[in-house]
Amino acid sequence: MVYGVLRMINFAHGEVYMAGAYVAYLAVEGDWFGVRTQPAWWNVTLMVLCAMVFCMLLGVLIERLAYKPVRKASRLIALITAIGVSYLLQNVALLIFGASPKYAIVELSAPATQEAAVTGFRISTGQAILLITTIIFMVLLRIIVQYTRFGRGMRAVSQDMQAASLMGVPSDRVIMGTFALGAALAGAGGAMTAAFVGNQIFPLFGFMPGVKAFVSAVLGGIGNIPGAVLGGLLLGVIEALVGGNPTLTGYRDAVAFFVLIAVLLFRPAGLLGKSVQEKV
Repeated sequence: MVYGVLRMINFAHGEVYMAGAYVAYLAVEGDWFGVRTQPAWWNVTLMVLCAMVFCMLLGVLIERLAYKPVRKASRLIALITAIGVSYLLQNVALLIFGASPKYAIVELSAPATQEAAVTGFRISTGQAILLITTIIFMVLLRIIVQYTRFGRGMRAVSQDMQAASLMGVPSDRVIMGTFALGAALAGAGGAMTAAFVGNQIFPLFGFMPGVKAFVSAVLGGIGNIPGAVLGGLLLGVIEALVGGNPTLTGYRDAVAFFVLIAVLLFRPAGLLGKSVQEKV
């Protein structure tokens, strides 16, 4: 969404994802909602909502303090700023939480792993929750972008910011809302990944997922919400297949970059994207 509106790659998006994971860790460690003793779905929902609210505020703060001052500058300056914000958030997390990994695992009442009777694939309960939640968020985001006033403003600003401002669209608020919405979704993803999948949480927790999220968006088609979800699922399946091969396990993360290069070479618009010719 940020790239679609501002034509800027938000490299700090992965660090917002990391912040959501740390909120989940604090919620589990501090037993904010009885997450440890009562792993009910409403407690987990409250934990995810806290991560979304915190990351939404963090996203707005990043946009106001870092990106807004360089909004009219060249794309190179904005790109360097985004990289700087990414390193800043990593080091802030290092100072606050240290380098040792943390855990925010939530024990679910359902069995840890289910096996499909027909195809034989294995999926954990947490992964199933993540998949279902992703689809729900995708549908809600699609509705917001396509059928709400804010979504119409977002689409107008993405096409022509100056013309949208002349037509009465509050471009500044639309941009801030776009950052807030994207950061909230990143926070939810980070919190649920840390809580359900059980990954280690550390200051670089969001770096690789941030890169892979960009690859997924390119694979599905930049600016296409269902395409981004489809790209993420395809990339995950490819990584799982590579990781299941003992001789290729060490190259699992490298697959994302290989997919990125292949897509840029053979289908730059992505699977669901459309090639648009720009008039000079």
